[in-house]
Amino acid sequence: MSLFDNIKGAVGDLIAKEAPEGIPALLSNALAQAGGLQGILAKLQAGGLGDQVNSWIGTGGNLPVSAEQIQAALGDQHVQQIAASLGIPTDKVLAFLSQHLPAAVDHATPNGTLPPATA
Repeated sequence: MSLFDNIKGAVGDLIAKEAPEGIPALLSNALAQAGGLQGILAKLQAGGLGDQVNSWIGTGGNLPVSAEQIQAALGDQHVQQIAASLGIPTDKVLAFLSQHLPAAVDHATPNGTLPPATA
């Protein structure tokens, strides 16, 4: 199972508990459009959230991230694309990502390393 499959499963499980039916698949598609987990994490790191991302991947505690930090790192256009593909407001997407992305990444990287992207 690839890392992206792991993150899709982790994110899907988390969303399924809090979101309407169908949202897990839509969010997985939105992540896929962003280049998968590696793509999202690279954008967050480039946007100044390297310490947070490294804490999620590492074996220690996860640093928090705010909705505003995610929006600034990903950019308005990308966040709007994700929200449009999900059919929900951008503030809900940002709130969900800020609340659940750290744990989902942590869950997908149990050994404290991010495996290389698979084709």
